[in-house]
Amino acid sequence: MTTSPPALDGRLLERLRGSVRGEIVEPGDPDYDDARKVYNAMHDKRPALVVRAVDSGDVIATVDFAREQGLTLAVRGGSHSVPGHGTCDDGVVLDLGRMRGVRIDPDTRTAWVEGGCTWADVNHATHAFGLATTGGIVSTTGVGGLTTGGGMGHLARRCGLVCDNLASADLVTADGSFLTCTDEQNSDLLWAVRGGGGNFGVVTSFAYRLHPVADVLGGPTFFPLDADVMRGYRELIAEGDERLGALLVVGLGPPLPFLPERWHGRPLCGVVTCWTGPEDEDDRIRDRVAGLGPVLGRMVERMPYPAINTLFDDLVPAGLFHYWKGAFTQGLPDGAVDALVEYGATTPSIQSVTVVFPIDGACHRVGPQDTAFSYRDADFSVALSPTLTTREDCEAHKSWVRAFQQALAPHAMEGAYVNFMDSDDQDRVQANYRGNLARLTELKRRYDPGNLFHLNHNIAP
Repeated sequence: MTTSPPALDGRLLERLRGSVRGEIVEPGDPDYDDARKVYNAMHDKRPALVVRAVDSGDVIATVDFAREQGLTLAVRGGSHSVPGHGTCDDGVVLDLGRMRGVRIDPDTRTAWVEGGCTWADVNHATHAFGLATTGGIVSTTGVGGLTTGGGMGHLARRCGLVCDNLASADLVTADGSFLTCTDEQNSDLLWAVRGGGGNFGVVTSFAYRLHPVADVLGGPTFFPLDADVMRGYRELIAEGDERLGALLVVGLGPPLPFLPERWHGRPLCGVVTCWTGPEDEDDRIRDRVAGLGPVLGRMVERMPYPAINTLFDDLVPAGLFHYWKGAFTQGLPDGAVDALVEYGATTPSIQSVTVVFPIDGACHRVGPQDTAFSYRDADFSVALSPTLTTREDCEAHKSWVRAFQQALAPHAMEGAYVNFMDSDDQDRVQANYRGNLARLTELKRRYDPGNLFHLNHNIAP
């Protein structure tokens, strides 16, 4: 049974209609069910209104409307928020998905990117100039959530986190102000946007620093699920060539043509290579990765950088059911390796891939207080998720990931990456922001004292 959203103030709603160039979708409209969908099917909310914004004016009008009506406001970019922060019941969803413009200046190596873009949009535009910046490993991920959470990806060791490459941001704050945030103006807000989540406003555009990256040596190499392989991976990262991005993945063998069929659906681990160094060293990199253990199958080839960010796309399309947890580790302790092997052996589905992201190298050359993202002493970030095709199966396997997280905890740091937190992790805000929380809280009081932007891992004013 569904309930109808509350009645809206007709006068204010008409004013909103006159102020918005984009589309306003209400319950009963033919495309309402499509407009309210988000990536994680665990969240089946019924907002009173979905505003499909096309420009910053639409964003300002929608923020003003939600504030004046006292309505919950959900801000949606790529809609990948695992806790479902891009939707709500009975409130207003501000959907940025039609704000997809990208402009490149190859001379200054800068990309101006609207807030509704996905990383596929960014990678496509920058690749034409032989440039790239750190972005997500699933191409449909939105730039907004990834950037404001900190942002990890294949290029992090060489280029830093996504937020480290953020040069400026245009932000609509809770009072409807439009502020350009740089290191020279509104620098406090730029600091907060670099890892503080969506707590401070709606980012309508980002400016990213770009790096000369065109083609890469990329792709997965699969091994048996074995602690020695993981310890070898740990050494591979510790050797320190920052041009080598290498994700450790743990899960069940996917049905890929280069992996023997007998390994499909069986527990294994793998390394996803992204080498941005010279092509004449490709064979050395292939051999170094293959030397981690018995190779079950691999596809490590030269490819355009945008292609490597699509390798997980078919595995995790929109509409699956997710529940996530995360951890930071210093090094990859033997106890953490043991937990990866133990729980990897009982991975509940092919889509439930545990990913270990290296965040050393360039990430460590930024101080813990230089951005809101404080875990500059972490070497790895671990993403844990049961991802299933039905709600019932996902609910049934929540205990698996909670036990997995508890097994990692003695070998992990206190907090974890905010974008790997689910809706029941709000009590970890202090641990996730550590010494930066006091400054973030003060900025929240200044710019959003009414906590209009509370659908996030909330920093309460």
